[in-house]
Amino acid sequence: MTARPAPADPPDRTPYARPGLTLLVACGAAFIAFLGVSVVYIAFPELPKSFPGSSLSSLSWVVSGYTVVFAAALAPVGKMADVIGLRTLFLLSVTGFTAASLLCALAPTAELLIICCALQGLFAAGMIPSSLGLLLASRPPQQRPKAIGLWGASSSAAAAVGPPLGGFLVHSFDWTGVFLVNVPLGAALLLTAWRVLPKLRTERGGLPDLIGMLALMLGVGSLVAGLTKGSTWGWGSAAFVGTTLGGALLLALAVLRSRRHRVPALELTLLHTRKFAVANATFVLFGAAMYCWLIAAPLFTTEIWHYSPLAAGLALTPGAVLSVAASVLAGRMPRKHQRTVVVAGALMVAVQCGIWAVALRSQPDYLLVWLPANLIGGVGIGAVMTTLSSAAAGALPPQRFAAGAGLAMTSRQVGAALGTGAFAALTAALGGPQLGSFRQVFLVCTVLSALAGVVALWLTDPVAQPAAEPSAPARPLSEVRGESR
Repeated sequence: MTARPAPADPPDRTPYARPGLTLLVACGAAFIAFLGVSVVYIAFPELPKSFPGSSLSSLSWVVSGYTVVFAAALAPVGKMADVIGLRTLFLLSVTGFTAASLLCALAPTAELLIICCALQGLFAAGMIPSSLGLLLASRPPQQRPKAIGLWGASSSAAAAVGPPLGGFLVHSFDWTGVFLVNVPLGAALLLTAWRVLPKLRTERGGLPDLIGMLALMLGVGSLVAGLTKGSTWGWGSAAFVGTTLGGALLLALAVLRSRRHRVPALELTLLHTRKFAVANATFVLFGAAMYCWLIAAPLFTTEIWHYSPLAAGLALTPGAVLSVAASVLAGRMPRKHQRTVVVAGALMVAVQCGIWAVALRSQPDYLLVWLPANLIGGVGIGAVMTTLSSAAAGALPPQRFAAGAGLAMTSRQVGAALGTGAFAALTAALGGPQLGSFRQVFLVCTVLSALAGVVALWLTDPVAQPAAEPSAPARPLSEVRGESR
């Protein structure tokens, strides 16, 4: 007898290459990309000492330059994977991000530092969609939602871990340490990815809409510039009106081109799904609130309570620990509880910022005021960021997961850019980093986070309508009689 050949694997049992290691690399990329901005917040109070000729609003572009470019480039740079392949885009992005981080640490002037931070944001934008695409390609569809949850938890953990880690680095070195830390992390990620990532066949597509990408980048940047410089220029000045109006027109151009271009800067068709659209709106509001307080909190402790950078980082550590734990738990939450988790988390952050807006004084009161509020907000941040990422991707069919997560990250970073700009505008308009200024900033964060919770009330899945059973056609009486015989 001759042996029968083994049957071929059916389509739903395709072997997936190295899913565990690919998940590790993808989560590492998400962590490093978002650590690249969150770790800078704790070093922000130290920058004026090294660049005394630069104002606080100008130095805020060290953060804004990263977030604006990151937000604008996420979707179109991700499309480059259709041209050069996911693995190649990932390796180039990690290499560029690591090199840009080194250039940031070596920058001799504030202007060069801002340019290098913008380069960081550009390469970070390539890390996110390529890591997600590799992650989705490494496992079958039924395992993807859980993997996306872990991937989202990594980015949330980076946002929480950044300030405490930044405090340690600034204390041990100086502000350059928050950039130098990315060099060994990026090198380790690059080496691991080179060895473990599979070479995937890629369907070649067209080049992304570079004009739309540029319009999106300049539009968001102009709006942030208007917010940042409004108090200096004057809110009714020609410079402010021209900058903000120009930014709005550029954003309109980006949207218009995205509706017509074959490889658009923004995947607007994804917003036709209500749950996905609500998740993105929530991301903008919550991202603005979270990143605004992330830059305000360490600056408050150093400027008002006169903490050292290390003490400022340690002051945020308990909330960061709970945020990471909440991120992991939220990644395992059933889909039916997503709305509840997001609403509750956003309201928890609103409570934290509300307590700080009302109860903070010029004298340190860490145990009774700062710590309890920080613990509440830490849980809220971890719950919201991870659950929103899962909800946004899960609202779409599996083949659209990558595009959906990329647009959701864009919304999150647009919120981050606007939140950073709002902080700079408020502190400048209210007379600099004073107690009253910080209270107003935390009050704005309270309102934004509460609004995010209200919008998230619509974060529901469409109710499936049971299909009506078609009525059986009437049969001839002769057939019925024939069956009864």
